[in-house]
Amino acid sequence: MLVLTRSRGQSVMIGDDVRIVIVEISGDQVRLGIEAPRTVEVHRQEVYDDIVAQNTAASLSSKKRDLES
Repeated sequence: MLVLTRSRGQSVMIGDDVRIVIVEISGDQVRLGIEAPRTVEVHRQEVYDDIVAQNTAASLSSKKRDLES
C-alpha cells in the first residue's frame, strides 16, 4: 500500500486518467473528489463488496440451474 500525505486541494493521479482530489478535511473525515472516465467504475468498498457477493451468488445459482437441467 502506498501512503501519501496530501492537503486540501491537492490531488493524486492513478494512471493517466484517474485523479483523486482532497476536497475537504473535517475531523476524522476526508471528502474525496474522483475524476475518472465513465468506463471506469468507482464504488465505495462496501458497495463493491456487495456487488461482488451478488455476482458470485448469481453465478453459483446459474451453475446450479445448468447442472439440474
